[in-house]
Formats: sequence, C-alpha cells, structure tokens
Amino acid sequence: MSIIQQHTQATLSDAWRTINIDALTEDSPVNFDVSTLHPPLPEISEADARAINGQVRQLLRGGDAEGALRGCLEMPVYNGSEAAKETHLHTVIEVLQSIKASEMTPMLQRIYGQQGGSECLDVLMKYLYKGMGATSSSSAADGSGRATPARAMTPQATGFSQVGQRPMAANESTGSAMSVLLSWHEKVVEVAGLGCIGRVMTDFRRV
Repeated sequence: MSIIQQHTQATLSDAWRTINIDALTEDSPVNFDVSTLHPPLPEISEADARAINGQVRQLLRGGDAEGALRGCLEMPVYNGSEAAKETHLHTVIEVLQSIKASEMTPMLQRIYGQQGGSECLDVLMKYLYKGMGATSSSSAADGSGRATPARAMTPQATGFSQVGQRPMAANESTGSAMSVLLSWHEKVVEVAGLGCIGRVMTDFRRV
C-alpha cells in the first residue's frame, strides 16, 4: 500500500472535527435563541378569520370596497391554523373580485398614500402569490372537501363575486380567478414598485 493510500484511509477513518466551531462563533444560533429576532405575532383562530370575513362582507354590501380591502390587509393571518389562513385568503380574493378593473389603480394609490400603506400592499402581494399557487395547483376541492378560493367564487359582470359554481364551470372559474390575481399583481407593482416583490420574498412572515 502506498503512502498516499495509507494517508487517505487514515483521514477518512479519523474523527477530525472534535471542536464545535459553531459554539465559538458569536453570531451562531447555538449561543442565542434566533426566535427573539422576530417580533411576536398575534394568533388568529379560524373563528376570528370568519368574523373578519363577516365584517368585510358587510363593508362590501355597504359599497365600501376600499374599506373592505384595507380591513383584510391590516389583519393578515401570520400566526394561525391552515384553516384560518385559507379562510382569510378566501376573504381577500372575494374582495379583489368585487372591485372593478377601473378602480384598482386609484384605490391602491389611496391606500399606498396613507399611513401603513406600503405594508398593506406588501401584504396584498403575499396573498396574490398564495392565491396564484392555490389556483394553479387545485382545480378541484382539496382532501377535506372544502372548495378552493378559485372555485368558490366566479366573477360576474356586476363586479361582485358569486359564491358557488355552475355545472362545467370549474375551468372557467379557475381561469377567471387567475386573471383577476394577475391583474392585481400588475397594478400593485405599478403603484408600489418592484421593491414590493423583494420585500415579500425575503419576509419571514407567511400568510
């Protein structure tokens, strides 16, 4: 056996790392709880999400679509069950589908110009991406039997959403929902800029 082979075998068989280097690094998560870097997020239950949905629908019936949209975006479900998150996503998409295309940009500009408007549009972008993912990956009801947001609502000519679906309308509903989300995505980028996408992608909070 050559010297190189002997050295290689010895290297592979030895426990060469005997010191925990991470413990010697000041910024290592071993030395402190990284969860302290994140502010505590309020927990929102499914019942709370349904209550928000009721308040939002009341605003829509009263003709205050902007108030309904801002109400959704000011109460994102970061810390909650999947059921609560899906309920709030359903609420956001319902509001988006109730707003006419001609009202999108002026409404976003007003929200963006108000205090906390930038954060609201970032939250909206998060729900747009979540909705796109749900729409593209689920053209049928999920395993729990609950209809997905894309199928649960079909845009009408009046601008208001319709709960339920017509026979043979699943593909039409899915395509319509995706079209609405893409239109909103374009308008949000137009108002808030490309930085909105970057902030959403790097934010540890997930809706």
